[in-house]
Amino acid sequence: MRRTPTPVRHIPTAIRRTPAGLSALLLTLAALLLGTPTPAEADAAQAAAARTATAQTAAQAVTAPLTLEAAFPAPGNGWAKVERYLDTTPGFRTEQYPADGRGDQDGARRTYFGGTGQPSSSRFLLYSATGWDTGSRPTPVLLVHGANDNADRAWANPGESGTCGASACPSTGLAQYLAGTGHRVFAIGFAHKQGDNLLQAQAVGDAVSLIRARLGVPQVDVVAWSKGEVAARAYVSSVRPSWGRAYAGDVRRLITLGGPNGGLDYVYAHGWSFDLASWPACGGTANAPSPHLYMTCYGTYTAQPCLGVLPTGGYDCYPGQRQLLARWDGRYGVDGTAQDWWTTYYGGQGFYTSGQGIQAAIDAGSLIAPLQQAGVPASVRTYLLAGGSADIPGVLNENRGPSDGIVFTASALDTTGIATIGGTRLLTGLNHLELAWAPEAESQVDNWLA
Repeated sequence: MRRTPTPVRHIPTAIRRTPAGLSALLLTLAALLLGTPTPAEADAAQAAAARTATAQTAAQAVTAPLTLEAAFPAPGNGWAKVERYLDTTPGFRTEQYPADGRGDQDGARRTYFGGTGQPSSSRFLLYSATGWDTGSRPTPVLLVHGANDNADRAWANPGESGTCGASACPSTGLAQYLAGTGHRVFAIGFAHKQGDNLLQAQAVGDAVSLIRARLGVPQVDVVAWSKGEVAARAYVSSVRPSWGRAYAGDVRRLITLGGPNGGLDYVYAHGWSFDLASWPACGGTANAPSPHLYMTCYGTYTAQPCLGVLPTGGYDCYPGQRQLLARWDGRYGVDGTAQDWWTTYYGGQGFYTSGQGIQAAIDAGSLIAPLQQAGVPASVRTYLLAGGSADIPGVLNENRGPSDGIVFTASALDTTGIATIGGTRLLTGLNHLELAWAPEAESQVDNWLA
């Protein structure tokens, strides 16, 4: 089946002149990983250790000051219920949203967040799939979505927005698939679509502790897609704000789908092409970051500080994207055919644009090096799934090297800092968006969870 061009809007995306409705495929990554499975004895030892934890200990798992604010029964999309929680830990804040509403919560999520499109990052949603209380698998699963996305579209209804990386989208996703094979499935919904991964990591820890307490289990398996992998990895690696809580030893396995283990530079590597779908003066409306501070559109030189990857003039609307950055110009170069390619990547005044370049953004807060240095604990067996098809309809696919359309496979294959690799696999026929719902991807995730 080949795909016909349709607008994409959920994951980091760089686009030439994409349709205005193309709401940001913000950088999310993916790629192959050829690894060596850990000996079966390690799994057996880990399972034995988990069994020594009592149900009483698990029931006391919730250590954060959490408040259940609202519950929504029978929400559809294969979910049994959706709940909104508030973490009152000092340090959480309301992050900045673009003033024109492009980053606001929409659809059912606006209702779940209490009718506001711009909730505080102290709040998160916990989705419970049908069978959460009856599934036969002993270790429950938490699904963590990526940038500019939500748990409904990412895991339960891939075609909700009208695009899923293919010409035809299924009406069910990984949540229903795993529930159908006996897993007790949950998903988190973040307040900010492009939010700070350190805040989202704390929310992941909250969700894990809630699941443990509800089911009386010592550990949870985490499946994280794209940008969500950085939040999940930050949690298990105890990379956190000064006020944040450390990893509680409560994750058994971490499975990443197109995770940016080695970072990415997609936003900076194609000149002004990435801007054209997002810069308002050029007609862009996508919820995506810009590598520039200024750009000329239709003869007018304009500034959009909120859209910048770098915090500028008191604005910082895309912190989560800055945290994904790493340089790949030494390996794959920069797209020299793009307008203002040199000044976009390295900084300076170009013909149409002006910006500080990728290194300044990395210095301002990338998490890739800190995560690799902190390392994933050996007790967390980690699996990496990658796609190898750069054919996402309607976007400027990454073509400087092997990729899934957004991320280099070499980045997704980067095992630096991961102590225990349980398995890796490259699905050459899938692009970044298809990794979360294609049957072969679902089957592989189920197999790794077994």
